[in-house]
Amino acid sequence: MAVDRLLPTQEAYDLIDLTREIADKELASRVDEHERNETYPEGLFGILGAAGLLSLPYPEDVGGGGQPYEVYLQVLEELAARWAAVAVATSVHTLACYPLFTYGTPEQVSRWLPDMLGGSQIGGYSLSEPQAGSDAAALACKATRVEGGYLIKGTKAWITHGGRADFYALFARTPGGVSCFLAPGSAEGLTFGRPEEKMGLHGVPTTSAFWDDAFLEEDRLIGAEGQGLQIALSALDSGRLGIAACATGLAQAALDAAVAYAKERTTFGRRIIDHQGLGFLLADMAASVESARATYLEAARRRDAGLPYTRQASIAKLVATDAAMRVTTDAVQVFGGYGYTREFPVERYMREAKVMQIFEGTNQIQRLVISRQLAR
Repeated sequence: MAVDRLLPTQEAYDLIDLTREIADKELASRVDEHERNETYPEGLFGILGAAGLLSLPYPEDVGGGGQPYEVYLQVLEELAARWAAVAVATSVHTLACYPLFTYGTPEQVSRWLPDMLGGSQIGGYSLSEPQAGSDAAALACKATRVEGGYLIKGTKAWITHGGRADFYALFARTPGGVSCFLAPGSAEGLTFGRPEEKMGLHGVPTTSAFWDDAFLEEDRLIGAEGQGLQIALSALDSGRLGIAACATGLAQAALDAAVAYAKERTTFGRRIIDHQGLGFLLADMAASVESARATYLEAARRRDAGLPYTRQASIAKLVATDAAMRVTTDAVQVFGGYGYTREFPVERYMREAKVMQIFEGTNQIQRLVISRQLAR
């Protein structure tokens, strides 16, 4: 069921129509094969890039789509409703472009950002480490200054698109504290581990990265030395909105599947949707999806207006991902025994929803962010 969206411009409506057309043709037609076989969708991100869907929230003068965040997030939601792994990777790509756009010098922006947004490249975000997930200040990966640049040594973990991305927003420790770098994916001395064997999101790899004294030129430093944590946390405010939108799209897909099934399945001579017990369950699912969408859009509109939105971003991530877990679980229940089989997609939706509560800051961390904001 197509969501009846309220958008700010006719251009935005046209963009949503284009997204739905591409998502139905290119994502919905491939998702089952690649998720089941755990294979990468070669060429798919090139198609999204050529359509301009990998650059939407950045200004047109640097190669972006010039769309407000509230529109970009609704595009992400449409992608996630067809294929969550692709939507998450698109969100991560947008996140990986953020440090350069926001903290890079004009020379750095003009040199690299147009290609990063041009559709032919995909980015990864390399913050987490095996011992430093939520505790970003505990990073151990080191950047040692040498003549002309830095040598990077250490291990990074949980990198979406690891080994396939063209560039990475990399965070490593310098003498002045954690710093941010724009690292090419082809850097000599950079290798990747085997893809993680995940519960879901099988179509896009998640890997560790091993930096063995890889050399990065001095102009690959984004912002000042020691500014990395500020950059990372600022980027994550935007990234959490991306995950909130992805979770909402996933929940919408589960709701749509459950409603369609409940209209077709009959028991005791009636459609199961006409039994009050199940009808009320579906009503609660719909309320959860609509609430998640309204919450992330409120945060996005604050971002677009230049207002503080850290607390609202954490609330959106918390609300939307918890809703996705609840709605996808309930969708499996609506399908009964069939929901526990791979014949229908709701079991995949349920598996995919779980990680939404974990990455971009666990939901326990979101509660910590929210409570600290309230205490200020």
